[in-house]
Amino acid sequence: MTDDGRLAAELLALAAENAELRLQLAEAQEQCVEMAVDAGELHAEVEALRARLAELERERDEWRRAARRAVA
Repeated sequence: MTDDGRLAAELLALAAENAELRLQLAEAQEQCVEMAVDAGELHAEVEALRARLAELERERDEWRRAARRAVA
């Protein structure tokens, strides 16, 4: 194979590898977007659960105060 032929083969191999790497990058970026969406949804769910917990703790404390007053 001549130097030109070898160079052309190497360039073709590099172009193919570059194309494959670009596909992998696009897939990784898509996965990152999906994970970000999932993380946002989970964050919202955690916040809702924290708010519900705070509400239930307030209700519990009210029941305890009422029970103490009833016993006293």
